[in-house]
Amino acid sequence: MTKMTMRERMLALVRGQEHDRVPFVEYSGISGASNEDVWSVIGRENMGLLAWVGLHRFKHPNCRFESEEIVVDGRKGTRVTLHTPEGSLTDERLGAAISSASYKHYITEPEDYKILLSYLRDITVHKHTDQWEAVYKRMGDDGLPHTSIGRTPYQQLWIQWVSLEDLALHMVDCPELMEEVFDALFEVQRGIFRAVRKAVDELPVPYVNFGDNITAPMIGENYFRKYCVTSYQEMAEMLEGTDIIIAVHMDGDLKPLWKAIAESPVRLLDSFSPAPDNDTSVADAVREWPEMRLCLNYPSSIHLAEPEVIYNTTMEMLEQGGHTGRLQIQISENMPPGVWKKSYPQIVKAINDFGPIKG
Repeated sequence: MTKMTMRERMLALVRGQEHDRVPFVEYSGISGASNEDVWSVIGRENMGLLAWVGLHRFKHPNCRFESEEIVVDGRKGTRVTLHTPEGSLTDERLGAAISSASYKHYITEPEDYKILLSYLRDITVHKHTDQWEAVYKRMGDDGLPHTSIGRTPYQQLWIQWVSLEDLALHMVDCPELMEEVFDALFEVQRGIFRAVRKAVDELPVPYVNFGDNITAPMIGENYFRKYCVTSYQEMAEMLEGTDIIIAVHMDGDLKPLWKAIAESPVRLLDSFSPAPDNDTSVADAVREWPEMRLCLNYPSSIHLAEPEVIYNTTMEMLEQGGHTGRLQIQISENMPPGVWKKSYPQIVKAINDFGPIKG
């Protein structure tokens, strides 16, 4: 068949169309090398790009964030303070932005939620397409904007605002307060949905992506259905009549959630992380979710293996995915530094050897 650009391959996967080979894609810059350096080794035609960008922006005239650099026990990091009419909250993270770890969360005690609620209730959400359009133009034939619509409320709380342990305690000890917080988060999210729905009428958006970082041990099936699937369903209903599909960043263990995922409107798993690093193989995913596009993160552990093992592991995943047109191999989670020069050529070789996709 006719040779395709990387953007054409990626769009064909989303749309269920025939394409010349499985796309190999990187979150732009996640390897630690420039795109040009990577292309100089494997060829520009062999790696596409994704760049996270939204279709909305927040305005909160009575609240503001203040950022400063910090050093804790010799480690560099960032302190961010949220100032609101009800008081201030502070978050401290150590390490580089792409892989930072929380040292101190904004929220530690139930009374801190009063300040968070002040911020959430100050937010108005507005359609904002300038950045998306700029990324789309800059990417050209090399890739796509990775259209972000944020995290669902439960995932947002434990990833961005409060430790998972404290969140669990607060949900038990202060259920009425926490439902108030969830309601406020859902209201902001609905504002995002409305802004996105307006924006997609103007732009060639193939999918919208919840950056939820789903892993079953952190949420469980009941909370996943209550706090995540309901949001996925609401967004899907708003997009009825378009060809835009719902994607979710699910990068952890998923086996306890197989049934709930199957019953959800999600049609693309972003950064799906298969065995041997996690509990769901490509074969499991193909069997359990027959309509799902599987944009899998290449297992980080395999980057460290010998070239022959990397090639054979890649070919095994490709064969499990079959020639169905539903598989994309990504580098979308942190991997050991400096190993891409060894692993990327083997991944590309296996993809090229595997051949065209039916769609």
